[in-house]
Amino acid sequence: MPLPRTRGTALRQRLAELRGPDVPAKALDARALAALAANPGCARRAILDGAGVNKAELASALGAPSVFGQSQFALTRGNAFEARVKADGGAELLRLVHEKLDRAAEPPAEARVPDLTATGPQGRTARTALELREATAHPGAWTLLDHPMLALDVAGSPAFLEPDAVVVHPDGSWTVVEIKSFPLLDGSADPSKVGAAARQAAVYVLALEEVAAQLDPSPRVRHRILLVCPRDFSNLPAASAVDIRKQRAVTARQLTRLTRIEDIADELAEGTCFSPELPADELTAAVESVPATYAPECLSACELAFHCRGRSRKAGAVTTLGRPARAELGGLETVEDVLAAARGEAGDPGDPAVAALRRAAALRAEALEAACR
Repeated sequence: MPLPRTRGTALRQRLAELRGPDVPAKALDARALAALAANPGCARRAILDGAGVNKAELASALGAPSVFGQSQFALTRGNAFEARVKADGGAELLRLVHEKLDRAAEPPAEARVPDLTATGPQGRTARTALELREATAHPGAWTLLDHPMLALDVAGSPAFLEPDAVVVHPDGSWTVVEIKSFPLLDGSADPSKVGAAARQAAVYVLALEEVAAQLDPSPRVRHRILLVCPRDFSNLPAASAVDIRKQRAVTARQLTRLTRIEDIADELAEGTCFSPELPADELTAAVESVPATYAPECLSACELAFHCRGRSRKAGAVTTLGRPARAELGGLETVEDVLAAARGEAGDPGDPAVAALRRAAALRAEALEAACR
């Protein structure tokens, strides 16, 4: 739920102070939310994203620059492909939606493509909601919303999201369309890239559901999205229907479990600021004052991953070994604790993790002894 007006205003002022004077906020997008939801226990990422801190600039100022971002060539190719998919009023895109998701409907000979231009993200969000309401109130026709703007409340702070497209079917239901530049080779694509696209689309579906909930009756937001990619190595579009019910459920659960941003902000000392313009030692102290939950998966999702990895390694945290290893090691939190338990110098022998480590150490010793004979 949105924060009360006075409380929300105070939080926005506090977040602006954390970001730094006259520093514009970096808006959260669907990729950031998908990554944030994948690591809900990380208070550091939650407060930095909530405050709109540019983590790429922050990482560079900390001496651990990220390697995020697409090449200019990839961006140009992706934009050209999206323009081709949406050419002629989205005729090809709507044909793919009809073919893959709604063959029972009338073919989309014509479709409404409303103008979503408005001032600011709030204005665009309101215009999108209005056009969605208008399209749903007049069933029987296809409507294509090109780059609509949606809002999603995240831990008391609004995030404005811009999917590639949303299609309103003749029956009034809504479908999210994701257009990606990675290829579909022989009808299939890289599973990791498809998974990332599905998690991103799940964020859009959650935002659409918030819009739908405000209408009476509420239209159906379809949980099968359309993923459009180049066919093989051409620039011709191919599409696949992707069921994102699992990703939607996981993302919704993780977002509701996020530590509220205002709670983290309240625990910070007065004067704490994450501006990259600060001296390195002062900036490092500010960042380290917020606990992080590092895992190797952060390397593909967070600009601060290299900084957090360095600190995690220095502390000898077992999280650097990955979440599965961390889960198997139970209460053993550092690599030194693990080695001491394996050597029999520490740890409860009745602990299954400790017992397994000692058994593994004994087997290793036997193997080395046999190899030396």
